[in-house]
Amino acid sequence: MNLKNLEKTLSENEYPGRGIVIGKSEDGKYAVSAYWIMGRSENSRNRVFVEDGEGLRTQAFDESKMVDPHLIIYWPVRVLGNRTIVTNGDQTDTINDGLKAGKTFEQSLLCREFEDDAPNYTPRISGLMNVEGGKFDFSMSILKSDNGDGSRCNRFTYDYSNPKEGVGRYIHTYMGNGSPLPSFEGEPELVELKGNIDELTDRIWNSLNADNKVSLFVRYIDIATGKYESRIVNRNK
Repeated sequence: MNLKNLEKTLSENEYPGRGIVIGKSEDGKYAVSAYWIMGRSENSRNRVFVEDGEGLRTQAFDESKMVDPHLIIYWPVRVLGNRTIVTNGDQTDTINDGLKAGKTFEQSLLCREFEDDAPNYTPRISGLMNVEGGKFDFSMSILKSDNGDGSRCNRFTYDYSNPKEGVGRYIHTYMGNGSPLPSFEGEPELVELKGNIDELTDRIWNSLNADNKVSLFVRYIDIATGKYESRIVNRNK
């Protein structure tokens, strides 16, 4: 698999939908995660990210314009001890509850499927970061329809131990714009992670389609100490 330039990859896709990038910083000191949301409808675009405790939640920018909170209001990020969960839906809570009950990341998601938004059947994408004892590993998952068949769910989990410096994995909901929207295909893409948290935040935000981007969250976790820094960019201000 070829290592891709992150900005080029993002700028060439008008509508990747929601996306998760997880990897290790160039200097090897930080576990890096990024999550963003995009939208084509007024309802989808009427959102902001709000940091809440150690986690992150979506919120209506203008409550009076919120039509249907189903699928668009949720917690994309939750922290459970030394583990950080990042997802594109309310399966964040499913994973959180599963881990508390002693289940694995993969087992926790067995009760979930893709979103019920036919005919798109938007994939549920998830990531789990584990930072402990000066070490970092992570997993990613996608639950998607069987080539557009909403009666069948395909499940894929990817585990990454000892991630390489300056490299991330990128998974997103859609291959591009369309009707219906085509689900992500293949393994999480291999992308370059360059710069500090502010530089990476700017790179991602400036590369996402200007018309469709809504919000971006980036977090750098110090692998040695577990302390973290976060950045949020909201289109709606």
